[in-house]
Amino acid sequence: MLTRSMIFRNCKSVYFLGIGGIGMSAIARYSHFLGAQIYGYDKTPTTLTDELVAEGMVIHFEENVDLIPGDIDLVVYTPAIPQEHKELKHFLEMKVPVRKRSEVLGMITRDFTTLAVAGTHGKTTTSALIAHILRTAGVNMVAFLGGISKNYASNFLAPICFPETDQKSHTTNCYAVAEADEFDRSFLQLYPQVAIITSMDDDHLDIYKNSDDLREAFIEFASQTQPGGVLIFKKGLPFESLKHQEYSVKTYSLEGGSDYYPRNIRNVKGLFEFDLVTPDEVLEEITLGLPGRFNLENAIAACALAVEIGISEKDIKEALKSYTGVRRRFDFHIQTDDFVYIDDYAHHPAEISACIRAVREIYPAKKITGVFQPHLFSRTRDFLDLFARSLELLDEVILLEIYPAREKPIPGVNSQMLLDRINVHRKILCTKENFLSELQALNPEVLLTMGAGDIDQWPEKIIQLYMKKQVSTK
Repeated sequence: MLTRSMIFRNCKSVYFLGIGGIGMSAIARYSHFLGAQIYGYDKTPTTLTDELVAEGMVIHFEENVDLIPGDIDLVVYTPAIPQEHKELKHFLEMKVPVRKRSEVLGMITRDFTTLAVAGTHGKTTTSALIAHILRTAGVNMVAFLGGISKNYASNFLAPICFPETDQKSHTTNCYAVAEADEFDRSFLQLYPQVAIITSMDDDHLDIYKNSDDLREAFIEFASQTQPGGVLIFKKGLPFESLKHQEYSVKTYSLEGGSDYYPRNIRNVKGLFEFDLVTPDEVLEEITLGLPGRFNLENAIAACALAVEIGISEKDIKEALKSYTGVRRRFDFHIQTDDFVYIDDYAHHPAEISACIRAVREIYPAKKITGVFQPHLFSRTRDFLDLFARSLELLDEVILLEIYPAREKPIPGVNSQMLLDRINVHRKILCTKENFLSELQALNPEVLLTMGAGDIDQWPEKIIQLYMKKQVSTK
């Protein structure tokens, strides 16, 4: 039977509006893998768009209808593209099929046995680790990740072969690992066989009316777990009431009292070694190849899924030990005796707090300098005091101006109002132009850059600055 996803496979040319987005580029890579010619627009070139061009995709960075090729079979767009965008309006006027990214991901994954990871934090690391476990085990799978896996240098992993559907069970011989994004209620397009929910802190209050509205959306996502499947969530989240459904429910945590948890946790040279308690057995002497207690928690979630779908203990252990993480997720760029530089995607107060605490656990005696670029005017306004409290865990703070992303400025909302609320001895608000000189004057011991905006363009400049300093001191 021809599914909507199979119709998507037959597209000869696909156009992506906002192709440089991490979720968009994964679908673009999938479509390209299927043999389609990929075209796209984005606002600015990045390392990721450079990679897509090198892979054979045609991308331009000017909002110009004249640059659009003819004979486009499908247009995929991200919600970050405004409705008044000239190219989007052109496709709608020409009656070319136009679909949201989340809708297309939903179409694709219905051809697979879907393993989806949702949560306001932790979903990228968890889904990337699940993909690595499955690839290590030699399982047929495709992965759409919300970050660049360092093990595979991509946010897309191609399947070994296409799935064959069991019409009775509606499952296939191929898994799809998908990051389930709560923004714009995108995750409601997914109907997973196994679902993980890592966290549910308030976020995206420009989309959700309040905490209850966000909670209801997560409950709706959880309830879309397929009959005979498994819902796995962090203990304490409000999904216990779903236990009467046609799927099983499992919990995980860093403490006991859940179905999956670690015991005998040891910190060995910055990495965690532990035993994993499961409902049926204990997997002993597991090593996680990443530092950070929050990464350990993500690993427990990934292990729970792996056990539930029958991955062997040997493959789980091998995968966790060899897992190197995701770009911009506690990403070490420099590690020397006199200077450490870590870059992280943290852009919510809970993520910032977890990241800084993990750094403090590894380097308890060192001065930690943090650079933060707030993301969205609405998020900065909604969590102003929480941002201040999380940034006060640092010894020194450098703030950049707010990255607007899809938003128009909100009068009175800026980085200065956040800086005024932060109670640390040394705090600076600077522009992108004077950022490097301010950083050099502080002479940090441990540097942490955080944010979801274009701060991701700075690591190379910071590395170059450090290398110049090393040369000048010799």
